[in-house]
Amino acid sequence: MKNEENKDWTKSSPYDRYGYFIASKVDRYKTLLTTIEKLGLNSLVVAIEDNRHIFIFPHSKKMPRLKGGSFPFAGESPFIFVAHYDRVDGSPGANDNSIAVFHMLNLTNLLTQRALDNWLIIFTDKEELKKGESFEKQGSFALAQKLKSWGLGKAKIFNFDSCGTGDSFILSTITDSILDKSNNPGIDTLKDSIRQLRNHALETAHHLRLDKLLLAPIPFCDDIGFLRAGLAAQTITMLPSAEAAQYEEILRKYPEFTKLLISGEIKTSPEIRHLPQTWRILNTPADTPSRLTPQYFDQFLNFVIELCQR
Repeated sequence: MKNEENKDWTKSSPYDRYGYFIASKVDRYKTLLTTIEKLGLNSLVVAIEDNRHIFIFPHSKKMPRLKGGSFPFAGESPFIFVAHYDRVDGSPGANDNSIAVFHMLNLTNLLTQRALDNWLIIFTDKEELKKGESFEKQGSFALAQKLKSWGLGKAKIFNFDSCGTGDSFILSTITDSILDKSNNPGIDTLKDSIRQLRNHALETAHHLRLDKLLLAPIPFCDDIGFLRAGLAAQTITMLPSAEAAQYEEILRKYPEFTKLLISGEIKTSPEIRHLPQTWRILNTPADTPSRLTPQYFDQFLNFVIELCQR
């Protein structure tokens, strides 16, 4: 696709607000809320421990009363699609995670057109941790505890992070490695829940005949906060096919690579050179729109829609 054609995606709704969202010194929370209001979405801000998470409901669902009222989908198994809206200071956050946020905004309209209302979208706050902070400080940790208390412990949670570059779907397996080392009660249930989520994603990809797909550990995302709180979540990201193939080879050659990801030592290890280039530039000034591949946006959106339909 030519560069001129690639620019057209920023002119259509909701992506016409994307440029404001990635601007330096912008208030991303307010910009996102303004965009949601402009789109007329059924939204609710949920403040938990100084973090502001934004919920988007289908129009067919009544807005919940968080105190003394029932929560939509309580006791059911809806799809919950998660994308964090915060970013690291000094980075535009074009891929991490602004594009996934706008994909989710676009998705609300596409799901409505197909008369699907078995979903809930959550834009999470505080995914990006500062040096020395534990995963219990992630916004998704306390959020997961609330979701469980609201009767959403059986929800099918898919977390989307850095989904704007490449044509290959990467299903994260890092939670498997963490669970394999744990002796906590309920581990078998969590393992089974994650297995079901992953199988659902694999069956969806097979139905759509998506052959560029890799199961592999990826750097930590909101899925770890959910996991620490006892909720299963499957993270999905994207990579260019060449980078995905190289990463698969690295994992075969260096079995210890996953341990570096889990411990966080990869950030200061010389082995960081083995991370895909797309991941190495995240949280840096180089995470700009020039790295995005809009020719594959529809492929990603169709995949998420199909998750709901199966």
